Amino acid sequence: MNQRKSKIQVRDLSKHFGSLVVLDQMNFDIYDGEFLCIVGPTGCGKTTFCNVVTSLLPCTKGAVTLESEPIDFKKHNVSFVFQEPSCLPWRTVWDNVKIGLEIKGYPKKEIRERVSEVLDLTGLTRFKDFFPNAISAGMKQRVGIARAFVTEPDMLLMDEPFGQLDTSTRFHIENSLVQLWQKKKQTVIFVTHNLEEAVYLSERILVCTQKPTKIKKEVYVGHLDHPRNIADPEFVKIRREVTDLVRWW
Repeated sequence: MNQRKSKIQVRDLSKHFGSLVVLDQMNFDIYDGEFLCIVGPTGCGKTTFCNVVTSLLPCTKGAVTLESEPIDFKKHNVSFVFQEPSCLPWRTVWDNVKIGLEIKGYPKKEIRERVSEVLDLTGLTRFKDFFPNAISAGMKQRVGIARAFVTEPDMLLMDEPFGQLDTSTRFHIENSLVQLWQKKKQTVIFVTHNLEEAVYLSERILVCTQKPTKIKKEVYVGHLDHPRNIADPEFVKIRREVTDLVRWW
């Protein structure tokens, strides 16, 4: 893992809200093309962490850099997928997915090629002319994932994107996400409270402590091949390790 180039550097990252210390001197790197999961106890500040890492919120102390430069939305391509579906209701699936490329002024031919590819990879091609009110919640999240990946971002943040989906739908979308990531090799930061999901998806898991939040441990999962078998003894062992790290303080 560490032989990869460092894509995102987090150094002495702290975030205070008045006297409340939420993030406390966090230090780590995220590597180019890595699928990284962030887990921790409820209320530990995972969403705050993501908002600070991606510069949606300013940090109180420390720095987050992308390839050793401060994150600049005018220069760097950062995409987001949140828990709530965010499809524009007046645009079809195709038009929702292409909006980022339109805003960035890509040529129409390249937009068509990119959108067509990502819809195929996410299983949305036959729904491309549907409006959001005609598709399921799971499909809306697929649209969000496709829209995020199609711009080939420098960094993709996913903040508990499958938290409201049923188990069957979640499983299918997780597999679609892994296939898309394997194809595109984007750098993904995935926040989840579902520990099995973290082991199923990621190459590396950062386990956070309760507030004031630090990194308690890094757990490596990249040696498990995709698609992963949740009944595999090594999978079960890692899931148990992560569960114990989150449960006991």
